[in-house]
Parts: sequence; structure tokens; C-alpha cells
Amino acid sequence: MLKRGLIVVFALVAFTFSKVKAQQNENVVVVKDTLITLLQHVRANMGINPVESKPVAVPTKPTVRSAATRTTVRGFRVQIFAGSDRNSAFSEQARFRNMYKDIDTYINYDEPNYRVKVGDFRSRSEANNFMNLLRQQFKNVFVFSENVFVYQ
Repeated sequence: MLKRGLIVVFALVAFTFSKVKAQQNENVVVVKDTLITLLQHVRANMGINPVESKPVAVPTKPTVRSAATRTTVRGFRVQIFAGSDRNSAFSEQARFRNMYKDIDTYINYDEPNYRVKVGDFRSRSEANNFMNLLRQQFKNVFVFSENVFVYQ
């Protein structure tokens, strides 16, 4: 059994060495099936996964909450506090509200910890940008995926 294991290990090492040697001496040729290109063009014409994607900035419209409908979607929030002290959780929430009056805050209690999370972000990149901004004022800041509120 040990002999067979050594043979397998030796074969793997030899195979890996020969591949590395081949990559150093030869050019890599990529062969692409023409059907892949055809499928990409068909999907692009249908509006699905276009071949050439260009970033488009969509301006966000300010939503008047009193006239909008609130719905729940899967999104992201930034956690600014996690701990077992209730008073500390509420003081961190108040401190955040003083700095950012237009961003909603949420306190969750999962025994034995309180968690203060802020914002209702649809994309992780928005949440990450806001998290990086908050790192200057709060410690242990993280992004979490959860159901968030959006106004339409």
C-alpha cells in the first residue's frame, strides 16, 4: 500500500514538472468553438448578457417617502456595533443618527448581543463604499446581506 502511494506521488510530481516545463517552452494556443461566438451574438441581440458590456451610470432619483411605496428586497446593511450592552448599542445608534440624519438605523437583538446596522443598500459596492467612510468614525464595521427596505 505504501509502495503504491509513493508511485502515485512520484507520477503526480513528474506530471506537474513536465507541464511546467512545457509551459516555459511552448506558446499557449486557445481554441474557441465558433458556436460560442454565435451564442454570444444571439444573446446580445436578445438583450441577455451582451458581448460588449459598457458601464452605464443610472442617475438615482430622490424618492419622496411619503408618496412612495415601501417594499422589501434582498440587499445590504452596514453593521456599526455588536455587543451585549444595550445602552452602548443605543448610544452608538444615537451617535450615528447625529452624523447621518437621512440614513435609517436598525437594532437587532440576537441573544446575548445587540447589533446596530445602518442603511438600505441595493448593491454590495454601495455598502462597501459607505463602510469605508464609516471606518473613520466606528470600529468593527462590516457589511451584511439581508432584507432591506426600498421606496419606489
